[in-house]
Amino acid sequence: MLYTFAVTTATAKGRKAQGEKTRKAILETAVHIASAQGLEGLTIGRLASELSMSKSGLFAHFGSKEELQVATVEAARAIFIREVIKPAFDSTEGLLRLWKLCDIWLGHVQNGVFRGGCFFAAAAAEFDSRPGAVRNRIAEIMKEWLKTLRNAIIEAQNAGQLSKDIDATQLAFEFNSLELGANWAFQLYGDLRAFKRAREAIRERLSTYATAAGAPLLSLAKPRAGRARA
Repeated sequence: MLYTFAVTTATAKGRKAQGEKTRKAILETAVHIASAQGLEGLTIGRLASELSMSKSGLFAHFGSKEELQVATVEAARAIFIREVIKPAFDSTEGLLRLWKLCDIWLGHVQNGVFRGGCFFAAAAAEFDSRPGAVRNRIAEIMKEWLKTLRNAIIEAQNAGQLSKDIDATQLAFEFNSLELGANWAFQLYGDLRAFKRAREAIRERLSTYATAAGAPLLSLAKPRAGRARA
């Protein structure tokens, strides 16, 4: 009896692990499709074709299109945290961390982490006027990013590296706007210079407001080596 229980338990765990692995693979593909073709272009049929899976197999993981879309947004968030947030937070808090947040954000678009550029820029433009669970989650995640930028600015101020006269919310808004503008120019025109322009504009703002303690740190704020996807 104990042997049967152990075998049954092990089998159930194995199936669960395999199911989670399959779901992760599905969502990684979904993220890239949605970044290039939009969340509305993400269908069970489209995914089934790209993954060579049956529609019924996909339905077992996602009961509705909205559920698939929300899960895809969450998967994109996890990738963004891994590729942008965590590397930036390896830096000491303050001006350098703020710079790295902006620089690595631009790098993740330039290097094609998502097939269609910034996933959340595309998703926000697609759903900004559509009420519902998908729009709400996208809005929450965009607010998280703005809050992360704002907190980094405040940390730099508290460290005596940026002027206390700066409105942190305003500067976070400006940096985010520059990043989104670079993404837009690259996606629409293939303008590689947009990344350089955005970085130069961000560095100029930091130089303007850097204190005597913060100014020397800007010499350490080197742009990441970037490569544009083919």
